[in-house]
Order: sequence, then C-alpha cells, then structure tokens
Amino acid sequence: MQAKTEPHVAVIGCGHWGKNLVRNFHDIGALVAVHDSNESAARSMAERYGIPVRTLSELLTDDAVTAVAIGAPAETHFRLAGEALAAAKHVFVEKPLALEVSEAEELCRLAETGDRTLMVGHLLQYHPAFLKLKDIVRQGKLGRLQYIYSNRLNLGKVRREENILWSFAPHDISMILSLVGDEPEQVSAVGAAYLHKTVADVTTTHLTFPGGAQAHIYVSWLHPFKEQKLVVVGDRAMAVFDDGQPWSAKVQLFPHKIEWIDGHPQAAKAEPVPVPVEEAEPLELECRHFLECVANGQRPRTDGAEGLRVLRVLQAAQHSMDEGRSISLGATGPAVAGAARRREGVMIHESAYIDEPVEIGAGTRIWHFSHVLAHSRIGRNCVIGQNVMIGPDVVVGDRCKLQNNVSLYPGVTLEDGVFCGPSCVFTNVNTPRAEIERKDEFRPTLVKRGATIGANATIVCGHTLGEYCFIAAGALVTKDVPAHALMAGAPARRTGWMSRDGEKLGPDLVCPRSGRRYRKTGPDQLEEIGDDRDRTQN
Repeated sequence: MQAKTEPHVAVIGCGHWGKNLVRNFHDIGALVAVHDSNESAARSMAERYGIPVRTLSELLTDDAVTAVAIGAPAETHFRLAGEALAAAKHVFVEKPLALEVSEAEELCRLAETGDRTLMVGHLLQYHPAFLKLKDIVRQGKLGRLQYIYSNRLNLGKVRREENILWSFAPHDISMILSLVGDEPEQVSAVGAAYLHKTVADVTTTHLTFPGGAQAHIYVSWLHPFKEQKLVVVGDRAMAVFDDGQPWSAKVQLFPHKIEWIDGHPQAAKAEPVPVPVEEAEPLELECRHFLECVANGQRPRTDGAEGLRVLRVLQAAQHSMDEGRSISLGATGPAVAGAARRREGVMIHESAYIDEPVEIGAGTRIWHFSHVLAHSRIGRNCVIGQNVMIGPDVVVGDRCKLQNNVSLYPGVTLEDGVFCGPSCVFTNVNTPRAEIERKDEFRPTLVKRGATIGANATIVCGHTLGEYCFIAAGALVTKDVPAHALMAGAPARRTGWMSRDGEKLGPDLVCPRSGRRYRKTGPDQLEEIGDDRDRTQN
C-alpha cells in the first residue's frame, strides 16, 4: 500500500477541457504547474492562476510534483500517462484511458507495479445526481434491472481527431457498467458519417448483459437541441437522470407497474417522485476524489481497471460498426478452471474448482476447496469462504459473504449484501429420500438484500427472507421472514427488529448506530422512514 502523501498536481494540457482541470486543482489548492505543447495556452493559464509553466521533462523529474492530471488529446493519453507512471507519478487521465485495449492494460500494469494511483476521468460517476441514482439502484428500489438507455445529444462540438462514439459515449458506458455491475457479453453498434466520410457523427450502441439486462446508447453532435438523459427500467419501478433539468428535478423516480389482469399486462402509471440531490460541481468532486485517493492510498472509483472495462466496450462497438456485425465479449479459451482463474480482478484459490460456464464479478475472492457449478452467477466483490458449494443455476448478488461450509443448491437466490454464516443450511426439497429422485420438486428460496443468516441456521426451501432480516445462529426457518425481522428458535419466531446497520432496535425503533428511524406498518411489517439527524437539521 502506497504511503500517505500530500498531492502536488501538474496539469498537462490546457485546452478546451484541460483549462477546467487547471481551475479546479488551483481552487482546491493542489496545483503547482502547467504544461501544454501550445506554449501560449500554457502561459495564459499560468498568468491567470499564478503558477509556473514547466516542460514535460521538468515535471516528470521533479520530486515535488507528486501527481499529474492529463487533459491532452486522446491520442496522447497512453504516451503521457505511461511516461508519468514510469516516473513514479500518480496519474489522473481524461477519458478514454487509451485508444487500444493493449495500451490500457499496460498502463494498469505500470500503476500496479509502481503502486501508483491511476484514475480515469469518467466525470459522470462523480455527478451527485448519478450517485443518487446509483444508490436508488443499490437499495433495490427499482428491483431487478431490465433495460437502460441513454441519450447524449447536442449540436457540436464537432471533432475530427475522434468520432462521436469515442467523444461522447465513454461517459454513458461507464455509468451503465456501474449500474449493472457487470460487463456486457454482446456489443453491437451502427453509425453514420455526414460531415466527413470517415468520422461518425451519430452512433447507436446496444449492450446485452449476462443477467438479461440490456442497454442502448444514442450519441450525436448533429442534433437540434441538447439532451443528456439516462433512463433505468427495473421490474419494480423506473428512474430518470436528466442533466438538462434543474437540480430539484435531475433525478425522478417513476413507480409505474405492470399489472396482469385476466392474463393481459396493463400499465399502471404513477406520478413521478422527484429525488432530492445536493448541488455540487461534478468536476470538483472528481478532482477531490483523486487527491484523496493519492493522499490515503485508496483505489479510485474510476480506476484503471474501470477505464479498461469501458475501453473494451468502446473498442467492441467500433469493431461492430466497422465489420457490420455483433461482437462477443464472452470468455474465450477452454472451459476449465484455469480459464476462470484468469478472469480479470477475480481471485480463485488453486484448490477451488470452477465449472463452465459461470459468471464471476470483478473483486470476488473464492477460497480453498470451494466449487462453483455450471450456469451459476456470482456478483462483484463477494467473499466465498472455504469448502463452499454454489450451483448449478444459483444467483449470488454483489458484495455477498459466504463463510465456510455453506452450500447453495438450485433454486437459491441471494440478492446483494447477503451474509451466510458458517455451516448454515439451505434445503431444496421438503421431504427428501435418498432412493427417490425429486429434482422436479425443487422449491425456490429468495434471500433479499442485506439479510444475515447465522451459523448453523437452517432455511427450509420455498420461502422468502425479507430485506435486512437477521436469522440467529441455529434457527430453523420454516416460513417467510418479514423485512428487518430478528428470528430465533426452532421453529424460528420473530423476537425483535433489526436495523439496516445490523443493530437490534429498541422500543423507539431508532438505530443506535446510524440514527435511522423505523416504524411499524402492520403486525409483522417494519419500514425505514429516515434518519434522526434529519430532525435536528429541520
């Protein structure tokens, strides 16, 4: 882990966007120098902000310059970032990270080898409205994601060094990958060039994800008006991030539903609900995040690996346009455990066995003697302990923790953030016999977001465990469990309520850890209504 350091930043590139980096790093108090191949542009920034113009060589050899922010043209990103990392500088580089996947991989390698921060300027990942939208998705308010589409449209600024796909779409790809929490398996794109025969002015890109979600991205600089809109459709509700709206309406939740009446789907529309968003400049937040990561040794939200994932999709979309066909981003090579171990960002112990095909999200760790069976899906940043069996056809959400000796059989689904204690048991049929085949009697079990299951607890199949419920060690669950319920005993009965933060609630139903407040809405129903801190501020 890199040592803590106070960042002193030099901005390389003082043009159309680089001047905004100069302004923000100066206002934050971290800017020490600027550089641009256009000396007049560099002098203009230096005079405005009272800092020196330095040559590239001077910046890279000066130990007082600990970090560089690169706002130069995209075709220079690989060279400039590579030279800076080789000179032991922390690097912020505007999108795209590079123009070739192999170049991006090399930059990531240099950053890891040198223990340097590498961050990519995917600005909208720092927009307060997008962060609010992402939190809505993370909390499960939209349900399972089904479809996402984004429009990034304007009249100009027309470029010649890159087409509209590479100029506009990286932001949308970055947001969509972040919301879905996975990489697409298929990418298809079409484009048209009207102003220059080899530079696309309009493109539409379609992404298909392994879990069934789909997305499309429409970008153009030949559009009669400006539009920057992201629409997210889930199976429970829908949400829109419209950056063209005032802050009070940038994010809106649409609790529309599809109701089935006499076997026919009918839309049940609801009024949009504005979601409060705290106003702040995204670029300032992005710059501060970079400085914090450099100072504290944190991994940036949009690190080199994230930039590499976006670049893979960009490159696949470009190939799709060039070749007139859909491009697969699925795993290649033989279906063996070794192939799974080479998955980017996934740690799999050499004693574990991974059948194919399976999906494993980046950041997940799978420990000794565990076995993941075919057609199972494990999300991002999970921890799978020793001697765990998953599958076949099991779904594990993001950020789940499965401790030693847990088995998840067909029909079990864990949503995000579920904790399974050591040796807890999931059944899949109600009356098993060794001599009688009952695979057609498997009953599904759904464990909803944030639930905790204690050591040696047994979950009888065919039931749903509500969000943030807490199953005590050794409990026997034989019926559906309400959200936030504390269950203990055999058979398990509700003995209290638990907060989202894992604290037992007292009579006032206020979480002692976070101050979140709850209220009963029925004999066995509890809902979160806010934060005690809200009342002290009103």
